[in-house]
Amino acid sequence: MLNKAKLLRERLKSGPIVRVMGAHNGLGAKLIERYSYDAIWASGLEISTSHALPDANILTMTENLDAAQAIHEASKLPVVCDCDTGYGNASNVKHMVRKYEAAGLAALVIEDKQFPKVNSFVPGRQDLTPIDEFCGKIRAGKEAQAGPDLMLIARVEALIAGFGLEEALKRANAYADAGADAIVIHSKSTSPDEIFEFAKRWKRTTPLIAIPTTYNQVTAQQLEQAGFRMVIYANHGLRAAIRAMDSVFKAVDEAGTTAPVENQIASMKEVFELQGMSLMKEDEKKFSEKESVQAIIPAARDHQFQPDLQQLLADKPLCMLKLGEKTLLDRQVDAFHSVSIADILVVGGHRYEQLKAGGIQVLNNPDYQTHGCAQSVLFAKPKIKGSTVVLYSDIVFDRDILGRLLQSPYPITLVIDRSFKSLPAREKALDLVNTVGGSAPKTTRNLRVEPYKAIKSIGQSLGNGASHEFIGMAFLRKEGWAALTHAWEKACQEFEGKRFYESDSVQKADLTDLLAYMIELGFPIFGLEIEQGWSEIHSRDDYERVLAHFQKPVLTTS
Repeated sequence: MLNKAKLLRERLKSGPIVRVMGAHNGLGAKLIERYSYDAIWASGLEISTSHALPDANILTMTENLDAAQAIHEASKLPVVCDCDTGYGNASNVKHMVRKYEAAGLAALVIEDKQFPKVNSFVPGRQDLTPIDEFCGKIRAGKEAQAGPDLMLIARVEALIAGFGLEEALKRANAYADAGADAIVIHSKSTSPDEIFEFAKRWKRTTPLIAIPTTYNQVTAQQLEQAGFRMVIYANHGLRAAIRAMDSVFKAVDEAGTTAPVENQIASMKEVFELQGMSLMKEDEKKFSEKESVQAIIPAARDHQFQPDLQQLLADKPLCMLKLGEKTLLDRQVDAFHSVSIADILVVGGHRYEQLKAGGIQVLNNPDYQTHGCAQSVLFAKPKIKGSTVVLYSDIVFDRDILGRLLQSPYPITLVIDRSFKSLPAREKALDLVNTVGGSAPKTTRNLRVEPYKAIKSIGQSLGNGASHEFIGMAFLRKEGWAALTHAWEKACQEFEGKRFYESDSVQKADLTDLLAYMIELGFPIFGLEIEQGWSEIHSRDDYERVLAHFQKPVLTTS
């Protein structure tokens, strides 16, 4: 970890004069860091003013420390902290030193005025603390330090209070004897002459620091030639911000639009840069961002082989049937959006130009008439980057099923319904599953702590040996998708010109054929067990039943 206190000490000992610019928050620190400044001044005036409060010890030590810490954390530069009078007596100073040192601040400046102080440039009360009392604060602060690097700097206010050069020198020498690491000689003169005279008569090795707020014509080079080792530009960022903000606010008020000021203010791109937004996005991607999940909806098939649906599907794919105010595809897309899946690939074939829903990408599979569902799913391979949900285009379902499916820890998980045996017989050939252990008898209570079951076989010919029905929804994590594509490539070579499980050829294979092949190869496939909460649309009766569900009247209360 960068030791900023040690760095500041080394810079103060050798090299050119240390130039320090004032700030009151992390944004100011970021802007200062763009340039060649050596350190940042956590300005008491700026911090107080940012709270719209006088610089008069109204803010607590903790509030000032919080601001200084934000500045420290926003920049790689050392932070020199304006700590007013030390927030009380010697005991307060000890507490302050421990807190600021632990927070990583590089230097603390305390001034020899009585608590509560008033800003040095405010006319009137500028009461000084007795020399012995202030020396006690310095000794207490140095004693409280845990390490050798933190600098405790004494700020001499004798010139501010009108006591003259001799009093200033007397105090500065006493503070150096007490252990101060540097001396700020403060002046409200419009000329640097009196601080130059002070420096001329300063015979100690303890470094001198200037704050040229009022004698602003002096240069850093002139101060260095006079013997100063550090210059602090204490409040210029705040003063600039006040003027700039006021000008913009006035212009917008008068124009009734922000157009006149847009070219004068920072762009949102610059704001994001100062915030560190790009770094945050990189960290999210690296450490905490959830894996992006895509979706594939194979919708290429011509469902007109179902006679009672032919009239409805004359000009559209099945997933474009209206279910109330939305199509079946709309409702599937809405379900994906509810779990933050936005990258949705719909593989079309029959009437693919009719496939429309918000945010989908349609892929036209020209071979859909001679190939099966497995090929349609794998048709999306060039677009897939990682984890993927595969959803048949003819089902509607409760959204919580999809949410639960995405929680599966397994490479491939199928949604399997255990209630299929209790439902009326259906004309379609069901995609059946046999799991390890099967289902508990309905005559007993069953506490299902683990909702996932290992699948040992899948297909339409399992008959009474089946324990569940595959509903047409699957989640493939990145490694599961990789295994599926590898199995497909292997199957296309191994079964060329041959029957492939329950299909006449590997080209015409259903997804369940490919999954059965993977199980035989030893790849583990699991099922998320559900009980109803979904429906396919395979017949006119299915359609009318589902349509009636979405056309139910909405109950209202008066």
